Amino acid sequence: MNPIKIRDAKARFEDFLKSKNKASATILAYGKDIDQLISFLGELKREHIHEITSDDIQAFLASMDSRGYTPKSVSRKLNSTRTFYRFLKINEYITDDPSLLVKHPKYELNPPRVLSPLEYRALRDSASGDPRIYAIVEVLLQTGIRIGELANIRTEDVSDALLKIRPYEGHPERAVPLNKRAKEALKRYLASRPESSNDHFFVTKTGRPFLVRNIRDAIERYFKRAGIENAKINDLRHTFVAHHLKNGVSIIFLSKILGHKRLSSTERYLQYLKDVKSGDSTSLIEL
Repeated sequence: MNPIKIRDAKARFEDFLKSKNKASATILAYGKDIDQLISFLGELKREHIHEITSDDIQAFLASMDSRGYTPKSVSRKLNSTRTFYRFLKINEYITDDPSLLVKHPKYELNPPRVLSPLEYRALRDSASGDPRIYAIVEVLLQTGIRIGELANIRTEDVSDALLKIRPYEGHPERAVPLNKRAKEALKRYLASRPESSNDHFFVTKTGRPFLVRNIRDAIERYFKRAGIENAKINDLRHTFVAHHLKNGVSIIFLSKILGHKRLSSTERYLQYLKDVKSGDSTSLIEL
């Protein structure tokens, strides 16, 4: 096995992520985390992958902690490191994975932020004059899809009753039912959609794909206009989940709609919700 330099390994890792059609934001996040690891290892005079030990990785995480990173952020950096090492081992650049010997720091997950009816109605009102943003808000709120999945929607994916969700970051393709509110919002946006040679459904005024970071920035501006504090775009997904669990929608059905790989990902919401009805309904209710 020929020794491989850390920076060369990182470049191959990023090429691998691109080949798997990972979102640019995901590749960038992994790249930043691995760059921080490489910078720290440079201080230890480590140049090749095979020279790195579990103590080195533990020391890297400790340095992040001493610089004021939260336990959650430190844990994320270990996840990035483990993903990097999993790639290295699968491709036989290494025989042993020292990252598996390093433990995650303990931290408590914050409960998901669920918008109240007053808040999501205020968000609707604030976006009512912008058909594109209004449609984005309505689709996220009524379907619970991820922002990256929304940005990846093509015009052919939208039908009168269903929304086709393309594979995204390891999540499988699926079909999500559209309720009346979502369909009306999409129809209104389509009537005002700029002419575009691009097949992305949501586009900019110049007809280019509306990117994830720009969608996120736009929604956060409308949160501020609506006077909604401490809210992020993913809270629309949290709100969708909470609403349907409280109204007795089957957790198995809901997990499939959300594209969760594991039922436990959906079940974690239960600990934060009071008076959840147990039911087997497979119909989605408008918010």
